[in-house]
Amino acid sequence: MRIAIYPGTFDPVTNGHLDILVRAKELFDEVCIAVATDSKKTPLFTQEERMELLVEATKDMPNVSVRAFGGLTVEFARQCGAIAILRGLRALSDFEYEFQLALMNKKIAPDIETIFLMTQSEFSFISSSAIKWASSLHAGVSDFVPEHVEKALIAKYSKSRSTLNGEE
Repeated sequence: MRIAIYPGTFDPVTNGHLDILVRAKELFDEVCIAVATDSKKTPLFTQEERMELLVEATKDMPNVSVRAFGGLTVEFARQCGAIAILRGLRALSDFEYEFQLALMNKKIAPDIETIFLMTQSEFSFISSSAIKWASSLHAGVSDFVPEHVEKALIAKYSKSRSTLNGEE
């Protein structure tokens, strides 16, 4: 079986992430979404919440699974029996960082390839950070995330506002 992992924080999962995944699942027998536990980022959603959002978003994709991982991505890829690490590119600015990661991973694990997929142009400006920022300011983000993710963002920021206003 040709297995690939698709690593990231997915905080939250966006239509851009799903665009990459929909195309990748046709290239591989199995795609494992690898939700990072140890990141330099401070996520809005807990790891469990991010995984639940991804499971819901991919429920109609039988060859896609969602798992948590920590440590080196290539080590997790080996644990999964993966032959490839999937990375999505939105713009040229993503490429330099991703290229450095791919070279490092190739040095550590020469047997595992990094596959870059360009997102569709309609998703090229979407980032999880921008979506969180817009949602925190009460902007609708339904064009950028699945409906259940938008609801989760609204709930998360409503709770944050309630706590800040001493309503809890």
